[in-house]
Amino acid sequence: MSEKRLRQAIDTLKESGVRITPQRHAVLEYLLNSMVHPTADEIYKALEGKFPNMSVATVYNNLRVLKEIGLVRELTYGDASSRFDCNTSEHYHAICESCGKIVDFHYPPLDEVESLAEQVTGFDVSHHRMEVYGTCEACQQVATQKH
Repeated sequence: MSEKRLRQAIDTLKESGVRITPQRHAVLEYLLNSMVHPTADEIYKALEGKFPNMSVATVYNNLRVLKEIGLVRELTYGDASSRFDCNTSEHYHAICESCGKIVDFHYPPLDEVESLAEQVTGFDVSHHRMEVYGTCEACQQVATQKH
């Protein structure tokens, strides 16, 4: 993670009038360093050694604040725990059906799909999300070794 991204995120927090507590800083830094789209519990477990008095609720509250300011996206998948993504640029996700790993990939925005959906349904479309599902390389290798 570049220090520049962390500084920019902290500047965004300051401009929004949000206090930068040590816990908030740690959650933000963890997300910026993470490429795995962690859950709140995963963030809590990663930081509890450094902040023994921090609760899971503190992590959720910090994630909510970061989400409200636009520094984090919440990814929900049915009944599973929400995952959090610090990459707020337009991008899509490939999701492993075996281990749940989520990998970002970039593809030109599908604006025409939104336009068509508006025409066909009469909805005022605000956004879309695309995910592709399959088996990641690590799980493919494990499957190959079993056979």
